[in-house]
Amino acid sequence: MSEKIKFYTDEHVPAAVVAGLRRREVNVLTTREASLCGASDEEQLALAAHQGRVIFTQDDDFLRLHNKGFKHSGIIYAHQQTSIGNIIRGLMLAYQILDASDMQNHLEFL
Repeated sequence: MSEKIKFYTDEHVPAAVVAGLRRREVNVLTTREASLCGASDEEQLALAAHQGRVIFTQDDDFLRLHNKGFKHSGIIYAHQQTSIGNIIRGLMLAYQILDASDMQNHLEFL
């Protein structure tokens, strides 16, 4: 049986995105809940990887980390101007059609 995606959101993701995912019963951990506010992007990525979580971010620094070959459990990126509704729809689509193994070291754009 395939394992469902669990998300980790960096500190700049709107709370409405997290609330929308949780209303849909998606497992989400925020930077604040992990007590990592102000931590480096590398630390964020390491925590997400350690917990097998796909990081959702609107910070393009994570794109550079991916391109440098940092190992991770998946990164989903959306531009800053992406609406909350489109973010939730995109993340739900990924959640419904991909599993955790599909996202290993994979970068997905919304």
